[in-house]
Amino acid sequence: MLAVCVALAWVISRFGQMHVAKDNSRALRVGAASLNRIIFPLAVMLALLAARAALGRFMNVNLLSVAIPLFAALAGVRFVVYMLRLAFAPSGALAAFERIIAILIWAALALHLTGLLPEIEALLEGVKLSIGKSRFTLLTALQAVFWVLVTLLLALWAGSALEARLMRAEALHSSLRVVLARLGRAALLVLTVLVVLPVVGVDLTVLSVFGGALGVGLGLGLQKIASNYVSGFIVLLDRSIRIGDWVTADNHYGEVRRITTRYTVVRSLSGLDAIIPNDALVTSTVLNHTYGDKQLRLTLKVSVAYATDMPPVLALLKDIALRHPRVLREPEPAAMIVNLGESGVDLELGYWIEDPEKGRASIGSDLSLAVLAEFRAHGIEIPFPQRELRMLSPSPE
Repeated sequence: MLAVCVALAWVISRFGQMHVAKDNSRALRVGAASLNRIIFPLAVMLALLAARAALGRFMNVNLLSVAIPLFAALAGVRFVVYMLRLAFAPSGALAAFERIIAILIWAALALHLTGLLPEIEALLEGVKLSIGKSRFTLLTALQAVFWVLVTLLLALWAGSALEARLMRAEALHSSLRVVLARLGRAALLVLTVLVVLPVVGVDLTVLSVFGGALGVGLGLGLQKIASNYVSGFIVLLDRSIRIGDWVTADNHYGEVRRITTRYTVVRSLSGLDAIIPNDALVTSTVLNHTYGDKQLRLTLKVSVAYATDMPPVLALLKDIALRHPRVLREPEPAAMIVNLGESGVDLELGYWIEDPEKGRASIGSDLSLAVLAEFRAHGIEIPFPQRELRMLSPSPE
């Protein structure tokens, strides 16, 4: 009968698995994947329960009674491990944590089957602990830790699902999606603690003392950290700096790649990531080159000799800029005289681009090469400093 139940459950799991397309919602895919992982042990357990109830009147069914908790533990291990993988990023520590969870569940099952679990519970119940005026047993403490871990795991899974759902909401701004995801996860964790503590017998009034101590700590030793976290929410909510903006902050120029509640990551054109505390973004001046739009004005400076006819040179510079595909036609480039220098007339070519993420040095190099080529072709001289040295002979004695 045990073999029949296992075979029947295998058939049910093969034909009863949910197949969800990739374009469906993540919540549906997660639910289908978790059901597919536990459908086999649950089907075996239900079949064994039915078999034990049917055969218990005619024969000894101890083997079926032993197999039922075994498959129940298997379902629990698979479900918990799957929830862990959803709540946390893959890592070596997560794999070790999964093994610990599996070992604990199977150890509890082994103690239950051998009849040692009630004796261990009685032993733990006899160990009395006291913290201040509160008295509890070691068994109560372990149960509290268990339920806190379970509820925190569920809260982290719900927070990950909420964050994934918000990140797909195209109607919301990217910064608003980030701050809502952070607030949602924090609110779920706080709600979990508030729900679990009364369940395990902890008086919530003790949190007032902890809250006071935490406030003093934030006001003294953690003042800078608290300032960074508060500044992070300010940056995310007022949208002064958004993901994808090109900024100059704390002497670092680059693209904003990530905004967290403590720091902001700015990637330069060289590929280096600058991790800037959010407090610096709120208390100091930040140059946001793409705050209103991504259009950026660049300049190219060049000098020509005083004998040069200036109007044709200015028109030539403007024409050189208009030939480049990255230079915008509106606003149009402009060339002008900016200074009458020591060695020549200083000119400036100003032009606009709308793709600063492709780099500013590359377009400056292209235009400089074009200016050199055109000036040589038109016989326009670029002056350079010259010095005249006179050697004086010593005066005769």
